[in-house]
Amino acid sequence: MPSRETAKERLVTLREELNLHAHRYYVQDAPLISDGEYDLLFQELLTLEEQFPELQTPDSPSRRVGGAPLPQFETVEHRFPMLSLENAFNDDHLRDFEARLQRFLKTQTTLSFMAEPKLDGLAVEIIYEQGLMTMGLTRGDGKHGETITNNLQTIASIPSKLCQPAGKPIPARIEVRGEVFLAIQSFQELNENRQREGEPLFANPRNAAAGSLRQLDSTITAQRPLDFFAYGVGDPTALPCASQTEILQYLGELGFKINPLAKYCPDISTTIAHFHALAAQRDNLPYEIDGMVVKVDDLSLQQRLGNKARSPRWAIAAKFPASQATTRLTDIIFSIGRTGAVTPVAVLEPVNVGGVMVSRATLHNEDEIKRKDLRVGDTVLIQRAGDVIPEVVKPIPENRDGTEKTIQMPEHCPEPECRHPLLRVSGESATRCPNPHCPAQRVRALSHFTGKAGLDIEGLGAKGVGQLMASGLVKDIPDLYHLQADDLAALDGWGNKSAEKTLIAINNSKKTGLAKFIAALGIRYVGEVTADLLASSFSSLEQLLAASKDSTDLLLEIEGIGEQAAASTRDYFNDPAVQEMLHQLTLLGLTPLPPTQESEKQPLHDKVMLFTGSLTSFSRNEAKARVKAMGGQVASSLSKKVTHLVCGEKAGSKLKKAQALGITILNEEEFTDLIATH
Repeated sequence: MPSRETAKERLVTLREELNLHAHRYYVQDAPLISDGEYDLLFQELLTLEEQFPELQTPDSPSRRVGGAPLPQFETVEHRFPMLSLENAFNDDHLRDFEARLQRFLKTQTTLSFMAEPKLDGLAVEIIYEQGLMTMGLTRGDGKHGETITNNLQTIASIPSKLCQPAGKPIPARIEVRGEVFLAIQSFQELNENRQREGEPLFANPRNAAAGSLRQLDSTITAQRPLDFFAYGVGDPTALPCASQTEILQYLGELGFKINPLAKYCPDISTTIAHFHALAAQRDNLPYEIDGMVVKVDDLSLQQRLGNKARSPRWAIAAKFPASQATTRLTDIIFSIGRTGAVTPVAVLEPVNVGGVMVSRATLHNEDEIKRKDLRVGDTVLIQRAGDVIPEVVKPIPENRDGTEKTIQMPEHCPEPECRHPLLRVSGESATRCPNPHCPAQRVRALSHFTGKAGLDIEGLGAKGVGQLMASGLVKDIPDLYHLQADDLAALDGWGNKSAEKTLIAINNSKKTGLAKFIAALGIRYVGEVTADLLASSFSSLEQLLAASKDSTDLLLEIEGIGEQAAASTRDYFNDPAVQEMLHQLTLLGLTPLPPTQESEKQPLHDKVMLFTGSLTSFSRNEAKARVKAMGGQVASSLSKKVTHLVCGEKAGSKLKKAQALGITILNEEEFTDLIATH
């Protein structure tokens, strides 16, 4: 055991190093050492503090692991109230907000604003004295908050000790305010763990964050991946700042994470434009936001405007449409997918969710219904994000009156013209109709073949394919290439012009890439990534057919092809009906082009890219499409075949694995430059 003096000196060094590395990792996202090296330093700190408990300090990184459970939360008065915000719901409300400010200030001068994303988390206040965290509070009722100091100390992005800004003082006391939140992926993983443990699920990330912060046992809080963005202070006059913009910059210099989407807006028009920009990005962000907070930027004007009884006069919350709502589950219908999977769909009393009227929501499968204990007649919480099909989050059992009915999966195919007995294979969650001639499956399989995930034949969406099948013009894929203009023009809502355009699109689809054609066939377990791997491994459709018949199972030798995909591909291409269909397509002139002909002269033909983290310039789907359009491949998992890892925000463990494999790492800017220069 080292001497007390030696331990004291070493602890000072360890705390400084660990605080620095935590700041670089959690706040700046630019680590200086590996996780393993950090863990060794942290373990040394814990060992020394255990040996010399009298040398522990309030700012020690060891506080991150949590402490002994508290009997209750103490209530403390905020030195400056944490007020609520008035709401705005559209552009006119924001213009009215500016007009009210101008009337109060008796000026027509254009006002400037700071516009910040409104995170859907939990507002807290953290008090620092002489640069050290001394207390943390919930917002509470605005005047009094609960002390959650131990729990806040477990959040790695909240500094226990403030950094020293260059050329600026640290106030003797500062109350930093911000939002504790849980990233969407972390929320999903938390609920998956709770499901495995048989614990009730959190309804949304905000509830999960709030429940995590209000734990009496801070070791539980320490196990939750909570994060924090700072957005203000209790007393701006104590800071060397003249504007909200400068406050955010100063808080960043003190060591806090500041939301990168916060924007200075010189006028209300720019503010409104940023509101719409955030709304457009909302569903692609790694965390949930429910609006945008608009603050008068000039602190002297904030002082003049002051506060009303419950809210500051100089700020307002511009709210997005709600993404969750409650309604009644009135019935269940069962739909058949192209692979025969039977999906239960909830019929709901129509309700507005996120600006869209919702009357249907997916229930996924029988296990999902049982896990959530859903019943017809339940009041349910539903949610919707972007273009994602709405889903039922949970029932509200407190509203049950005894008339609710349990949900039973059907025993026979719900398609009236099929009625084949349904089958659920052991180990699978889906119940399926095994009849390959089921009309419902054929409609969806054809819709997939002609749709955007297939050959993307213009004019032949799901509705058009349904018309063709209902009229008897099309029963299988080859029938599409026998269609005549008069046949299409006679259909309801078509006409000669639409018929001619569709026939041109059908004819053009005969020259397509092999990967696109494989994906269009809708083989179970074979999506666009697996289709790319198959097309890259065989120079033609004929070679793929031959490999499917080979007893040595060449498919499994392809890196990235698993047993399920290999078996499904083999079974599909060995089906005599499929072989006859492919023969007919060949006679009709459909010739899938091998990847060498399609992309060998394209700029990214020798690149295999994997994406990780959140991209801000464009969606993940758009980025993948850009790579494929330039001849590159997109991987779904990390392997030696990957040549480039493109890292967005919160890249995670793939980054370290890629570095160990010697894979080229690109940040978003470098990726954008790469695709722009070709």
